[in-house]
Amino acid sequence: QVQLVESGGGLVQAGGSLRLSCAASGRSINDYTMGWFRQAPGKEREFVAATSRIGGGTFYGDSVKGRFTISRDNAENTVYLQMNSLKPEDEAIYYCAARSSPDDSTQVTAYRHWGQGTQVTVSE
Repeated sequence: QVQLVESGGGLVQAGGSLRLSCAASGRSINDYTMGWFRQAPGKEREFVAATSRIGGGTFYGDSVKGRFTISRDNAENTVYLQMNSLKPEDEAIYYCAARSSPDDSTQVTAYRHWGQGTQVTVSE
């Protein structure tokens, strides 16, 4: 069973950058497709980005393409989300998630393991 802990959230001005980290323990992230999701108040949790278990390929939600970059450091057992050109609409709680099945997915229900989340606040 993998445990996930996010960090790196905070307050940033619009146009700024943040890097989120997701530290895994208990099992290697090599065994998982790793994803980032976010949830704003009153909205459903939505897919942000993921890095595949097989081949390490990456894929992104349409709203963050070209601005956010997901990466994994297998030696550190950590996944990162570099967020650039932040907008007020990016404000949300960001969650790290892990999926053990070999096929990729953007669906919330496909990910079994979740962290507690980290708040990202973007001011005008």
